[in-house]
Amino acid sequence: MQGFGIHAMVWSTVWDHAGAERAIAGAAQYGQDYIEIPLIDIPAVDAAHTKALLEKHNLRSVCSLVLPERAWASVRPDAAIEHLTAALDKAKEIGAEALTGVTFGGTNERTGFPPTQGEYDNLTRALSAAAKHAKTLGLEFGIEAVNRYENHLINSAEQAVALVERIGLDNVFVHLDTFHMNMEEKGIANGIIAARDHLKCMHMSESDRGTPGYGNIAWDELFGALAAIDFKGLLTLESFVTMQPVMAGDISTWRPVARDLDEVLDNGLAFLRNKAEQYRIF
Repeated sequence: MQGFGIHAMVWSTVWDHAGAERAIAGAAQYGQDYIEIPLIDIPAVDAAHTKALLEKHNLRSVCSLVLPERAWASVRPDAAIEHLTAALDKAKEIGAEALTGVTFGGTNERTGFPPTQGEYDNLTRALSAAAKHAKTLGLEFGIEAVNRYENHLINSAEQAVALVERIGLDNVFVHLDTFHMNMEEKGIANGIIAARDHLKCMHMSESDRGTPGYGNIAWDELFGALAAIDFKGLLTLESFVTMQPVMAGDISTWRPVARDLDEVLDNGLAFLRNKAEQYRIF
């Protein structure tokens, strides 16, 4: 996996035929190498339709998800294995190269206490089984650190690395997100350096989830660190400019994060590409 990508939820939060057609055509129009496809409702995804669209537009893909409460790996590892197996099978049918995201839990998962060893043991068991299945399918498997207000288990690059190394399979990688890093890392560069041996995917998201370059993310620090570790992974723009109200509670998005979609795509993508060129990424 290497190149520029964009999260499909920039265009649509529903992966039906219309949403898939709009998002894949849009990513291709903007010259992306990849599109990130959310597997929110796994059975509803028409893999054959999606695969045909990807081939038509000569676009590669990865899939991502957040575990539903019924399959949170910390407390229901067997249900997590079942859910992740279904997601991996769907990703394979689509022709995706990886499944990533909050593969260990939910974005409203907090016990009110620090994580326990038992919770981490359950995560390791569930994700090890999922990663082994991914390996049989020829897929990579990502673990995305998210902020403390969304989940209490994996918040930092160091915690993600620790989980990856406990699993110990070569198809498992760290996935970082600038929005979460802005809260959790002692400097974005430190997070990049901590994850350097396992880092394969970056969500490029502004501090308010809006247009990259229009907020508080330390973009020069970030790109400088990526250049220093000779990053060769995937840079994916993620913005919730088209977020549906029904999903607001999942990520605490209560107001518009950008003027409109054009601002994110025209200004945000150009900003990221210019920074990548400046720091000779890829």
